[in-house]
Amino acid sequence: MTLQSHEADFERTIGFGENALKFLKRNGNPAYPRNYEIWYTYSAGYNRDLNRAINGALDRQEHIDSALLERIYEEFISPTSLADQVGVTGEKVSEEIDQLLQRLEASSGNVGEYGAQLREAATTLSNADTQSAALVIKQVLIATRSMEERNALLEQQLNDSKEQISDLQHSLEAVRTETITDALTGLANRRHFDQSLERLMVQGRREDTPVCLVMGDIDHFKSFNDTYGHQTGDQVLKLVGMTIKQSVKGRDVATRYGGEEFGMILPQTAMDSAKIVAEQVRTAVQTKELVKRSTGETLGRISMSFGIAMMNDEDTPETILARADAALYKSKRDGRNRTTTENQLTADDRKAVA
Repeated sequence: MTLQSHEADFERTIGFGENALKFLKRNGNPAYPRNYEIWYTYSAGYNRDLNRAINGALDRQEHIDSALLERIYEEFISPTSLADQVGVTGEKVSEEIDQLLQRLEASSGNVGEYGAQLREAATTLSNADTQSAALVIKQVLIATRSMEERNALLEQQLNDSKEQISDLQHSLEAVRTETITDALTGLANRRHFDQSLERLMVQGRREDTPVCLVMGDIDHFKSFNDTYGHQTGDQVLKLVGMTIKQSVKGRDVATRYGGEEFGMILPQTAMDSAKIVAEQVRTAVQTKELVKRSTGETLGRISMSFGIAMMNDEDTPETILARADAALYKSKRDGRNRTTTENQLTADDRKAVA
């Protein structure tokens, strides 16, 4: 690259970056790396589908809030970015393994050569006079030192490869974590929820242990968002996510199911214990007084409703989820801010999910 083209790239990309920051400020989006990536990509114009989606949204509304930005990221950037990261990291792992095999193959050749030298020396020594024997021993010592040096080099190369592969393993783990994590709350996302529910149900049947599913929803969240704005709504979602994370443990899986709905998969947990967990979250959320950071304004309190179902012998992930949802909707109908188990469902409630 010439100095002139380097300067041109610098000016162009700095311009994209400055525009991205302007869009972040204009829309009131937190300067998270993924939000910056969206607006940088938009400014650069590389992703036409993303630009069309953003332009369409701006035609319908004045600002793009964090929730919509997250959906845009998931649809237009996340799959490509993650696939690229996995591909690049996979190629590096493959290259490192190839180099490792080459080193081991070379080492194998060195050992064979050294063995041949020793066998030749043994044959020579059996019929050698003193002078010849001294010469052979000198040659053996030289070969031995050479072999020691090669082994020391191989050991260093193997240690280097071990560190490289360990680093790459951490990179893959970071990519895997990103694919299963909800960026806003830090809980598991819907994809991980679906995978975990199926896996833990199979495990529960194999171990003959109970599995409970708790579904929760923030009461009147839409009106809260409309009143105080999506940024404040995002802070509420984070608060709920943190509260749920503090209430689960061990093999429990806490997820943001979507929007203002959350799920907790509780393996090795019976109905009574699952209700205690749900009530802990409900009470903890209700006792927290909300304050708007920018103004110090007191926003009051929020509440949550919960529904619980426990796996039976015939259950699929869909059927247990349907019953937990039915119990959640009953909590809503009965006045919200409560926990309902599937045992409290009426015959009509059960018909609705049959």
